[in-house]
Amino acid sequence: MFARIRRLLSQFFSKSRTINNEPLNKVSLIVIILIDIFILFNVFAGLDDISRWYLSPKMAYPCYSEWQDYQTKTTKDKDYEIVRLSLPSETNNQLSFQRNYQQAEAGHLGKVSKTCLQYADYKDKINNPEKQQIIKNIDHEQAKISTFEQDNRTIQAQYDSTLLEKIAGQGREQSINQVSAEKAKQALEQNNRQIFTLKQEISTLKNELLGKPESISFIAFIKDDNQFREVDKGYHQALFWYPSIQLAFQALFLLPLIIVALSVHKFAQGRGYGLISLISWHLLVIFFIPLIIKIFEFLQIGAIFKFIFNIISVIFVGLLFLINYVYILLIPIIGFGIIQFFQRFVFNAKVQAASRVQKSRCVNCAKKIRHLDTYCPHCGYYQDTECQNCHNLTYTHLPYCKHCGTSQDSSNL
Repeated sequence: MFARIRRLLSQFFSKSRTINNEPLNKVSLIVIILIDIFILFNVFAGLDDISRWYLSPKMAYPCYSEWQDYQTKTTKDKDYEIVRLSLPSETNNQLSFQRNYQQAEAGHLGKVSKTCLQYADYKDKINNPEKQQIIKNIDHEQAKISTFEQDNRTIQAQYDSTLLEKIAGQGREQSINQVSAEKAKQALEQNNRQIFTLKQEISTLKNELLGKPESISFIAFIKDDNQFREVDKGYHQALFWYPSIQLAFQALFLLPLIIVALSVHKFAQGRGYGLISLISWHLLVIFFIPLIIKIFEFLQIGAIFKFIFNIISVIFVGLLFLINYVYILLIPIIGFGIIQFFQRFVFNAKVQAASRVQKSRCVNCAKKIRHLDTYCPHCGYYQDTECQNCHNLTYTHLPYCKHCGTSQDSSNL
């Protein structure tokens, strides 16, 4: 196996830096590397764009995060908090929630969840000037509470300091505080009464807001477990399949480029166009690099990973590190399969030789030679090998002797 890998690497680097079996000069090599970098950058940019073509789970289910947060909250004000989210502070030239959700479909494949659009419609009904005014009143009262609380902190600090001075027997004329302990205590009590009154007013305003018909309908909708389960199920299904869909679109972007580069490379090799053959080979490698990277990314986060994750979670509860063992075993097997595929179908010398002999081309460099040429005048490669049965010269890399028809052992070829 290691010998095959070394041979493949040797072939790879030889094809990457030679034209017609002659090494590239340094300037030409630098130019080709710069071209490679530029194209690779654009390939990754194209892959990023096409991977976002299909709606992501968050875009397809834009209400899920907010709704799921509501479901998990245990605070008593959670109804008010979710209604408050329907009343943004800035409303000038702002799209409705439903229109904002639907905008995600523009320029993308896929549809936004109908349940989320219904969710947005309820929020749009809440968002009107009357309820905006209630929110402004609540914010105004809350600002007053914050001011009183800040005053209380200042007075409390002075009150504590005054008490210490009194305990120490220090005279009033020597005090560093502007108010006496008694006055400070009175101010604190008065502010606390004001805060209590303001909190009652805020509570009344909140109840008024939640008592509106639009708010009641919205709260009833989001408390419907069947509606939430539908969104939750759809979101997690989208989350499961999204990496696979992304890989499919990325492969769709890369495969035409790979096919074109491979076709041009084979054509250039057959016609002896060395420079075109070299450039198309570089392009082929560049297009394969992102594909391989994206496949490995998919194996880490895609449907296969989640399938293995679920199996190990069920069989070996808590021993999730075993996923790494699976990948350590699986990836070399996949790599070995890729190497075997390229060795057998892409770089198979026998397959290439059969085609080249029929076209009177060198079995090594594929350039045109005369039928009786023993050595290639372009690369110097010896075209024949001795048959192990009749000892006549027959074609190199072909499976049978052209004189006696005996099968040629691959170890002697």
